[in-house]
Amino acid sequence: MRMLKERIFMNFRTPFHWVFLCFVFWAGLAMPVIPALAQTQSPIRILVGAPAGGTTDTMARTLAQVMGAQLGRTMLVENRPGAGGNLAADAVAKATPDGNTLLMSFTSHAINATLYPSLPFDPVKDFTPLTMVSTSPSILVAQPKLPVNNVAELIALAKAKPGQLNFAIGALGSSLHMAGDAFKMKSGVFIVNIPYRGTAPAVQDVLAGQVDLMFAAVGNVQSHIKAGKLKALGVTSAKRLAAFPDIPSIAESLPGYESSAWFGLFGPARMSPELTRRLAEAARTAVHSPEVRRRIENEGATPVGNSPEEFARFVDSEIVRWRAVVQYAGAKPE
Repeated sequence: MRMLKERIFMNFRTPFHWVFLCFVFWAGLAMPVIPALAQTQSPIRILVGAPAGGTTDTMARTLAQVMGAQLGRTMLVENRPGAGGNLAADAVAKATPDGNTLLMSFTSHAINATLYPSLPFDPVKDFTPLTMVSTSPSILVAQPKLPVNNVAELIALAKAKPGQLNFAIGALGSSLHMAGDAFKMKSGVFIVNIPYRGTAPAVQDVLAGQVDLMFAAVGNVQSHIKAGKLKALGVTSAKRLAAFPDIPSIAESLPGYESSAWFGLFGPARMSPELTRRLAEAARTAVHSPEVRRRIENEGATPVGNSPEEFARFVDSEIVRWRAVVQYAGAKPE
């Protein structure tokens, strides 16, 4: 036995042999750690509280591909539609704050704070704002036979015929619904809301002349406007849109009016400052990349990519702004 030990010792008498022996020893210790390291590289999920194919879903998928490359991680988009986006928001609010579960939300995140009398989460305290991805104004359109050609004429007609005109509403409590109620509140007119289960059937009935008016996303109606099938009366942004320079902003006839949908990325509350910074920087870099900017602009939206602090202040102000409109409208969740 003593001779065997001496032989082993003699075989490792050079520095090279000892280095090799140490490498084998430490590699053996590291083996159990490998599965744990692999687990930390699970895909990052972006939950979307809207169906696949909609604008919110498109924004999430556009961002995920480029943002994932920035982080060196796989990013997956998971649709959880329902309750005005609250199902997805609730899941993220209750998720572990490790950055593996994020939320692509939209204007309803602020509207729901007043629209729903009791939410299972706090729209501010239970989330970490990362960045606003984009904003998207809408267009007020009318069926071709309505005898108005601009906002001033519409307001005059609505005041002359209170309750005889109507708005198609693609979804109760949506930003487009609130855009219409904000218009009525600011102009002092009474126009009847006709709710639909989705934007597509609402647009079809305006095209058919069965409903008079509608606030619609640019992407949903721009082809109909260019074909002369719908009359565009005004855009909801503070200034005219570059894509429609001949369509005035509603604010030109109704000073102070402005309404835009927005899309933003959130994480759960209690994420570490370092993790928040890393995710926010990756998201902002993705938003400002040529590929993402081009796809956002093709949707008729404007890329933003602001800081977490700026986005947080914006969300706070949106909750206050929409509270007045929801209370005026007396809207109730579906």
